[in-house]
Amino acid sequence: MVALLIFAATFVVLAIGRFPGLRIDRAGAAIVGASLMVASGTLRFDEALRAVDWATIALLLGMMIVVANLHLSGFFRLVAARVVEHAHSPKMLLAGIIAVSGVLSAFFVNDTMCIVLTPLVVHVTLALNRNPVPYLLAVALAANAGSVATITGNPQNMMIGALSGIPYPKFAAALAPVAAVSLVIVWASLVMLYREEFASGRFERIDVGRIRVNRPMLWKAAAVSAGMVFFFFRGWPVAQTAIVAGAVLLVTRRIKPEKVYHDIDWPLLAMFAGLFIVVRGFETTAVERNLLDFAEGTPLDRPAVLSLFSAIASNLVSNVPAVLLFKPVIVKLADPVLSWLALAMSSTLAGNFTLVGSVANLIVVERARPEVRIRFMDHFKVGAPVTVLTLAAGAAWLEWLR
Repeated sequence: MVALLIFAATFVVLAIGRFPGLRIDRAGAAIVGASLMVASGTLRFDEALRAVDWATIALLLGMMIVVANLHLSGFFRLVAARVVEHAHSPKMLLAGIIAVSGVLSAFFVNDTMCIVLTPLVVHVTLALNRNPVPYLLAVALAANAGSVATITGNPQNMMIGALSGIPYPKFAAALAPVAAVSLVIVWASLVMLYREEFASGRFERIDVGRIRVNRPMLWKAAAVSAGMVFFFFRGWPVAQTAIVAGAVLLVTRRIKPEKVYHDIDWPLLAMFAGLFIVVRGFETTAVERNLLDFAEGTPLDRPAVLSLFSAIASNLVSNVPAVLLFKPVIVKLADPVLSWLALAMSSTLAGNFTLVGSVANLIVVERARPEVRIRFMDHFKVGAPVTVLTLAAGAAWLEWLR
């Protein structure tokens, strides 16, 4: 009962983002919940340490260091600017933004692309006297959709990659088609729902201004990143490859390490570690056995059914906690690999449903706020149909792969 109460309280905070009357966020809730699992005697301290999947933590940390170096060098801004400069119509501009956000998110974490692209899109669209809202929505929706494609696309995929042991090439081969179709759906939905914005014809060459880059750092970061992705597709262990790539980039004379550390999401790492322990404590309760009994009576081994439950859970408690919630069930299903893929696909695409469905959406809204206001319904009128269509397409594809 104590373990169940700790688990429930932790996931309530994860769902609403805070604890009433206290200044505690999601990372803090996971740390407190993990500590209480040990203090209550539910888990011994050594059991709690073993509950943490350190491969997931290493993968996240390595990718954060790599992405921080690319970000600080100006790589993302340079690539985005060059693509946007060659767009000569509203539809082409939208396609370029979706392509950059989606493709780069697949390899270098979706949240980062939203941080980098949002100011550029605001600047370009306002300079052209366009409505910036659909283009900003494209950044967030495409970042989520594109990140489905690989293990390194978003935190929940990294967790699934580490827990499942699915090789990087196999994961990408299964879900890259879903990501590609989803990006097309994002473009078509925005064009249809913002007809007036995209009905006009060509415009003059876009001036994105001077893009500041650190060229030595850019070339080093790009070379190491390319090598890392190459070894990913060669089937090398993802976590080891990522942390070694990050370590190589920390060896430098050109930039203070504090700048790199500032770009690392330390609270996210703490939340992951805490959640592993909280969920392990939950697995000791009778409720976990009841969930397994429920799963046996429900066709969760069907991608469509699992995707529906995953999408609902992801919108209730966020996608990372939802993945951990499903972990004890997935390993007992008839085809765990396909089920892990369905969970990765659905927990990610579900983030497009509402404005608060993913961190990527909130990043775009907050970074655009000084100049552009994006309301809840602005996102929902596009995000809801996009989520339904992309989930349906993804589930149908995985059903075909069975």
